[in-house]
Amino acid sequence: MARTLEEYFSSVTAYDIHDYGYSEKRNFLATDVSPKYDWIITNPPFRLAEDFFLHAHGIANIGVALLVRTVFIEGVGRLNRMFSKFPPTVVAQFSERVPMVRGRVDPKASTATGYAWVVWQKPLKTSTELKWIPQCRKKMEQPSDYIIKSQASELLVVAPEQNDLFGE
Repeated sequence: MARTLEEYFSSVTAYDIHDYGYSEKRNFLATDVSPKYDWIITNPPFRLAEDFFLHAHGIANIGVALLVRTVFIEGVGRLNRMFSKFPPTVVAQFSERVPMVRGRVDPKASTATGYAWVVWQKPLKTSTELKWIPQCRKKMEQPSDYIIKSQASELLVVAPEQNDLFGE
């Protein structure tokens, strides 16, 4: 993820709790991240996604984007604890299934799981826009994507100057 985001941002700093050969090894939830970053963009462990958002929201100047399973937006508990207080700006649902394999990329992987980007942009708004990400895997994949040992990151912190990732 970090290498791809480098195409859109002037500066990218990546952290991960495991050493996948790309980023600094760091437990995001257990450290004070200074200085503040403009964006925090991450694919957190599902069971920790709410904690990742709450921590990231406190240190992001512009916004937070979480790549999560679509079921993340379900649940009365999460609505009460999180979404009612911090409504996302955008939920961008992938129209095709995005296969994810822990710690590596695999061109032959498939999945029955749906994923979406849930994005909070400051200042927070009171309503959420739903967008669909059109089928794009075959169009956007490059052979070099599969040469890299791993691009998996549990946390990606992005600094200033960014281009729009969602076509606005």
